[in-house]
Amino acid sequence: MPSIFSMNLVLAIQEATMKRIQHRPIVSGLFLSLSLAAGMAGCSAAGDAAAEGGLTGGDGGAGVGQGGAQDFGQFKKILEEGGIPGPDTIDDVGFFNEHKIELPPPDCGQDVCIHGELGVMGNMISGSNCTLVMMGMNTPIDPATLERPPMNLVVTIDTSGSMQGENIAYVREGLARTLDDLRPEDLVSVVTFSHAAEVLLEAVPGDDPQLAETFASLSATGSTNLYDGLRTSYDLVTAYDDGERQNRVIFLSDGVATAGITDADKILDLGGGFRESRITLSTIGMGTEFDPEVMRGLAEAAYGAFYFLEDPQAVVEVFEEEIQTFLYPLAYDVTIDADIADGYVLRGVYGTKSFEFDASSAAIEIPLLQIAHRETVDDMEQGRRGGGGAMLLELLPKSGTEVPPGSVGEIHLSYLDAKTNTMLDQTVKILSPLAPGETPEEGLFTDGSVEKSFVMLNIFMGFRMAAQQALIGDDVGAASLLRGLRDNVAGWLAESPDADIEDDLRYIDMFIANLEARGAGSPEDVPPPEPWPQD
Repeated sequence: MPSIFSMNLVLAIQEATMKRIQHRPIVSGLFLSLSLAAGMAGCSAAGDAAAEGGLTGGDGGAGVGQGGAQDFGQFKKILEEGGIPGPDTIDDVGFFNEHKIELPPPDCGQDVCIHGELGVMGNMISGSNCTLVMMGMNTPIDPATLERPPMNLVVTIDTSGSMQGENIAYVREGLARTLDDLRPEDLVSVVTFSHAAEVLLEAVPGDDPQLAETFASLSATGSTNLYDGLRTSYDLVTAYDDGERQNRVIFLSDGVATAGITDADKILDLGGGFRESRITLSTIGMGTEFDPEVMRGLAEAAYGAFYFLEDPQAVVEVFEEEIQTFLYPLAYDVTIDADIADGYVLRGVYGTKSFEFDASSAAIEIPLLQIAHRETVDDMEQGRRGGGGAMLLELLPKSGTEVPPGSVGEIHLSYLDAKTNTMLDQTVKILSPLAPGETPEEGLFTDGSVEKSFVMLNIFMGFRMAAQQALIGDDVGAASLLRGLRDNVAGWLAESPDADIEDDLRYIDMFIANLEARGAGSPEDVPPPEPWPQD
């Protein structure tokens, strides 16, 4: 990382803790919007010591995931196959979840610590000015010391004809790998669906030998009745809800609905039923033919995670991750309210799906928080998934006003603690040594975590904008945008090595090469579009 120059400031970034404000030499052209980055976690009662389980060895604590998309695997898969991905194949929540954010130590005295970080710079696409605040949450709880609750689990597998071959083979292997993570006190049901749903096993103990036999015997044929598979799973998990076990459904498919009820809205309505019953529904998509909007929407509606398997082997990784690390609930019914100070206008929210906002405030709702499995940036043994993700708010200086340095805003977190079933809250004030719109040439980042989040957001916006331009036939414009982004990202990496961003750069290069192969040609002097125009 480049050298950091401390500034003696009286301003506090967080009420409870004086934080150091850092100026950093940054590659020219970096973007900064007011962003909220999140690795989230749950708490015990306010004022208590850390919850059951020891503290983590690392200073940054454990990150926490909010559910929803866990990767941008479909986007990457299309690039790897030489194609041009559409804008609907990349999701901000999924993209951010493939990035591990190293937050300051979780030393607030609770299980959940909120960190508000500020950044000001020009963006990496066009160089225009933006201001960001990053809010991150982490926990001192060591996930290795946690005892997960017993499960009432339904595993639901698409066995239609498109799953034939290596797809179903890797599903069998992935399911077999989960057997060691199941326990006698777990209740496990197995459902398959093709033209109709079929219950293969109903509420057997987690150590029942029938599980291995059933997984090994899975075969594929027929059409795809997603609705019947979901409906049968819901009925099974509710039938065995005893109030003691965690209710969960893992739902895998490689296609779109072709039999039974195929209307997407009706299928998504089932997700609302899962949520109302506190049933976590995690969805897994395989191949490039499945409907990402439906599978992602189901998970977002029902507390769960959405995974895309870029290759059949990844099914093994995801099944193990889902059982091992994404099953400990930390908090329910999470709300984040952001109040923006005079002098700024809230223009955008990234990295979460359920929110409302206007020029001066935002209200975000997250149904469930769980510990993310990646411990460090270099922890990629099971891929980049599980970084904990980020939520980003974009601010603009309010025109026609002159406001001195000081408050940028205030963020309030409230949630239901999963262990104590009590409501907890915490408030963070975001302060700045700069007046709204003031941008030092070298930029301002209060912590390395907000700087990485800034780069992340630029890459996401670049990918999405290039995909949109290519969709309307402007391959030359898309390639020009990505080339400028590529140079700035490479320059940043030269000063700040980061495994996640290095991998992103590989996909930027791949995107450019695919556009050139399709006729975009060599670099052209085409000005990039403005990703954050001044309204």
